[in-house]
Amino acid sequence: MSNTSRRENEANAGNEDEDDEKDECQGNRHQRSPHRDDLQSTIRVTRACQTQQARAATTSAATSSPTHPASPTDRIQLSGEEAVRTDDLTSGLGDKPIVLDEQARQVDWARSFHGLSSEAFSKESAEALLAPIGLDDIEVKPDGIVYLPEIKYRRILNKAFGPGAWGLAPRGETIVTAKAVTREYALVALGRLVSVARGEQDYFSPEGIPTAVEGCKSNALMRCCKDLGVASELWDPRFIRKFIVEHAKEVWVEHQQTQKRRRIWMRKDDHVKYPFKIYTPPTQGSGRSNNAKY
Repeated sequence: MSNTSRRENEANAGNEDEDDEKDECQGNRHQRSPHRDDLQSTIRVTRACQTQQARAATTSAATSSPTHPASPTDRIQLSGEEAVRTDDLTSGLGDKPIVLDEQARQVDWARSFHGLSSEAFSKESAEALLAPIGLDDIEVKPDGIVYLPEIKYRRILNKAFGPGAWGLAPRGETIVTAKAVTREYALVALGRLVSVARGEQDYFSPEGIPTAVEGCKSNALMRCCKDLGVASELWDPRFIRKFIVEHAKEVWVEHQQTQKRRRIWMRKDDHVKYPFKIYTPPTQGSGRSNNAKY
């Protein structure tokens, strides 16, 4: 047999092999001739089937995928397989600070410590920050803790730097646990980082989370102001004891609906507010009422 005839026969055999592979991948299998039923032919058929299946899977995924990318909080990639994750509040509110480009001119207050301790504030600002707080501004909680309302911290900062010249920058995501909300904030004044503190606030029902988030921010502001010396008297044990003796009192109150009684602290110039009313315990020797609830 000539070389030309041999090459023609091999070419025809190759074409027949390709036709057989396509028919078998499509399910139209037929009996192959004995001289093709070897290991090499089987490998070629298997590879052809895998190639067609991969192409079909790619086409199906492209047509079924959404036109917009899935949110990172909705979907994550695990070992090449797509899994759906439902976030709960204990993992955060998904309000992480925006990460700025390192080449941007704006300072990324979520990470930067720009201007920290670079120089002292002006004499006028220092006097406003370190001024003694008025005794009329101090409040007393029912458990005896003295505090300065958050709005008065803001007034002091406005007086020292001016409205718009200071602010709180979040430095992390809001974390919501079963009973409390917490987040870290940075106090920035005149374009400089002043202090970093973590605020916290309790809540009692899911509906109260938004209010707790705002309370958490105010709590962080109060803690940041410690580094500026604002209301530093309220962190002085001697000042607190003296203020309690001179300006606070402990009284018995009764809840007007449940009739439960307890002792609370309040300013001497304050009045008991609803739903409580002043309760006068029975004098010694008169006995205790059978309806008393403590």
